[in-house]
Amino acid sequence: MKEVNTSLVREGCRTLLFLVNHSLKEGERVGEMEKSQEKEPGTSLFHQLMAQRKLLYAEEEQKFLLHRLIVVADLPQQITKRTELGAHYEELNLHLQKQHQGDSITGLLLIYPSCTLHVVESSSDVLLSLLRNLSEKQQQADCTLVEAPRILLMAHDLPSRLFQQWSYKVLDMQTRTLGADSEGEEKSTESLVCSVHSLLCKLGKHPEIAKKSLPGSVLDEVPELIVPQEDVLQLLARAEPLSPQQYLHMYHTPLNIHMDSGHVFGSGCPNTV
Repeated sequence: MKEVNTSLVREGCRTLLFLVNHSLKEGERVGEMEKSQEKEPGTSLFHQLMAQRKLLYAEEEQKFLLHRLIVVADLPQQITKRTELGAHYEELNLHLQKQHQGDSITGLLLIYPSCTLHVVESSSDVLLSLLRNLSEKQQQADCTLVEAPRILLMAHDLPSRLFQQWSYKVLDMQTRTLGADSEGEEKSTESLVCSVHSLLCKLGKHPEIAKKSLPGSVLDEVPELIVPQEDVLQLLARAEPLSPQQYLHMYHTPLNIHMDSGHVFGSGCPNTV
């Protein structure tokens, strides 16, 4: 009877050891599968786009979404040195970067003889702070930097930057692009904005810009990439582009939509059926 019990105990131990080993191996296999799944990138378009953006912005670690602002403005007649405007924005950029740490600012400020074209790439907080600064300057009676600024473009969630750093360029010549329209032929506002943005994109994609060369030096070598001053002046004369005050007012104004007004089409009173 004792021998039978001993054999049964040994058989039971063998079975228990087999189950334990099997469970351990199965657990290791599942753990390896989970680790491999964690390492493998997602196959959806969203994951592919995010992976591409991480490669483009490895140094910034995707701390914020990238936005681009393009603003044009008149130069006041009383301005003596146009370099003062570039120095003002350099100081403002340093202040904004201290205020919004980690939000790098890139772009280009073109200072023409009678107007300016400013491209800024950064977070939405930085761009809104820049617009607030413009709005406050316009409300000051002694403002001598820019006049009547207008927003041409506010682009959101961009995949890449056009410029590697912020800089400004003082232009002493009124340069036309190759194939520019003849005098007297007026473009639509949409066509002008598209033309300006297209030239800026061509400048940003220039091989020397990718090497972190300053856009000003590239424009000296390739002057046909300069946005014509005539196009900027035409856009400043149009009514469609918003001022910083108008844009900020729309940005902070909530949408008032009456979902339960009870109005039926054909009814003379909008508040009753």
